[in-house]
Amino acid sequence: MAPAEKRTFSLPREQSDYIDELVASGAFASGSEVIRAGLRALRERDIAVERWLAQDVVPVVLAMQANPQRAIPAKDVFDDIRRHHRSRHET
Repeated sequence: MAPAEKRTFSLPREQSDYIDELVASGAFASGSEVIRAGLRALRERDIAVERWLAQDVVPVVLAMQANPQRAIPAKDVFDDIRRHHRSRHET
């Protein structure tokens, strides 16, 4: 692991208490470990979002731009959702 760089942060009481609870439970040895785990999770989430955008969203946008006739008007989609919702709640 790279040498640690000391930083100071202010946290709301609720977050500070949560860190203390995690350390007291034995799940983490220190508050620093809690913060490092949180930052790792945040980085993993950001990577997952970027991957989703690149692999799933961008290709669909490009396909729609290339052939806009494939699109379903939002009004039609919402009308279908409303019909479906009504049919599930009719007695």
